[in-house]
Amino acid sequence: MSQWGDGPAEPVTAVGPRPVGRALLTQSWRDVTFLHWPVAPAAVAPLLPAGVRPDVHEGTTHVGLVPFRMHGLGFGRGPGLPYLGSFPETNVRVYGVDRRGRRGVVFLTLECARLLPVLGARAALRLPYRWASMRRRAGHDRDLLWTSARIGPRGRGRPATRIRVRVGERIAGPTALEHFLTARWGLHTAWYGGRTVYLPNVHETWPLHRAELLECEEDLVTACGLPAPEGPPSACCTRRAWTSASARP
Repeated sequence: MSQWGDGPAEPVTAVGPRPVGRALLTQSWRDVTFLHWPVAPAAVAPLLPAGVRPDVHEGTTHVGLVPFRMHGLGFGRGPGLPYLGSFPETNVRVYGVDRRGRRGVVFLTLECARLLPVLGARAALRLPYRWASMRRRAGHDRDLLWTSARIGPRGRGRPATRIRVRVGERIAGPTALEHFLTARWGLHTAWYGGRTVYLPNVHETWPLHRAELLECEEDLVTACGLPAPEGPPSACCTRRAWTSASARP
């Protein structure tokens, strides 16, 4: 029993613990770069939807800064949308557990390089998508460079990121922490009428690789209401594309 008065969380599993029947969306994720810093659960709790508490590993929760390439986003299980369905994205995410013990991601922002998907996701899914100018560049020696700057009115702060990593060897056996941070099979979000919904997803187990962080300039985390990250993050990547299907609420 946690200090928030809810029951135990479900186990962390390498595959999705529940099937997705009628899919709402299908998409592929490529070059996913996971950067995570520890953060106090008390700092995360006010940012979570109603009925969701911070998910903790050894007493600490984490904030993730995750750039990647979305590819082939489409409705249902149909083909991906041409042009509009493929774009770079950076999200800031924390982790929660609902009253039924379901572990999931809570997105604090999703910076996206396509305006129409931003508008659609905000209206249909109540997710905090924001329009940004974002690029991905692949360099020599397995380097990945991600840059992003939110698009908004002049004269206001525009959160931005510049992240460069070098992708290393395949991780044969992820640590308990790496497993906890990446094996996520759904998301919690505030829905219409003030209720909280859980959207499950399914995909194959991530083929994680070590990652060396070479550059990290960002102010997205503090823009979301969390303390500035301190110290080196936990870093890993996946280069291959995996397809995910998300269920209806």
